[in-house]
Amino acid sequence: MLKLKNFTLKSRIIQSPMAGCTDLAFRLIAREKGMEFAFLEMVSADALVRKNHKTLQLMQSTEKDKPLGAQLVGCNPDTMGEAAAMIEEMGFDWIDINCGCPVPKITSPGGGSALLIEPEKSKKIFEAVVNNTKRVPVTVKMRKGYSDPSGNEAVRLAKVAEDAGCSAVTVHGRTRSQGYSGTADWEAIGKVKKALKIPVIGNGDVTSGEDAKRLINVSGCDGVMIGRGALGNPWLYKSIERSLNGEAPEEKPTLDEIKQTALKHLELEIQAEGEYVAILRFRKIAAWYFKELPGSAQLRARINLMISPAQMRQAISDFGM
Repeated sequence: MLKLKNFTLKSRIIQSPMAGCTDLAFRLIAREKGMEFAFLEMVSADALVRKNHKTLQLMQSTEKDKPLGAQLVGCNPDTMGEAAAMIEEMGFDWIDINCGCPVPKITSPGGGSALLIEPEKSKKIFEAVVNNTKRVPVTVKMRKGYSDPSGNEAVRLAKVAEDAGCSAVTVHGRTRSQGYSGTADWEAIGKVKKALKIPVIGNGDVTSGEDAKRLINVSGCDGVMIGRGALGNPWLYKSIERSLNGEAPEEKPTLDEIKQTALKHLELEIQAEGEYVAILRFRKIAAWYFKELPGSAQLRARINLMISPAQMRQAISDFGM
């Protein structure tokens, strides 16, 4: 169980926001396979306040897609506060503040992981978001540091978040300089956990139930945030739950189950985005599902040339035959 303000989750497993990945179709498939909570893709506070069409489309959901959180990225306290109020009004269950994104177009203006080295600015942002919301918990997701590998920058920023009234922090055990390379430092997450009274959620390199159990054992964290490990593997959530509960792991999905799940994912993408966009998106999604299997490179090469859903359905159905 994970309790944040007035919001309680039965599971300690959370799906992180991932740009271009955690869209509505992804979330619906994941919920069907055992995921309780997910974040939307990252939302620009500036774009939301301007009521940008693409941003509002990104935030589409359904009644089956609950509970659901939104992660805000930005560096202007007033805009972040206004966007947070809008998100709460829209009915989201949790607001997260992005202090971890390493991408230059986010960090150059001063957002994302750049906030790790701007504690005073971060404090104003955290307070603006907390003060402009009433019902939902506000949390902060950060990296262990900007370029300092010690974890001290994360400890400093996490204390600022706690003092500002945030309900929890999530720590990705890599620096901004690392990007997604190298190995996540779970001991740095533990350093943050020891420094705070509010819950700390660990993130980085969790691709199995055993990984999640070791992350908790090493860091003492209160919850586990899943990132890229769930791409093409919506069975991961149940696998982690079983591992954390001391239960024997489930059998891996059969090829037929993987194919049927991928095909359903394709149909959900078409429903949400229309055929043209869905086909383009599904080129990478298909690669996620079949990446560990013999013949996956050939399938990816074929699908990357396809221009119709019928072709994709046939290629997936025929895979492995």
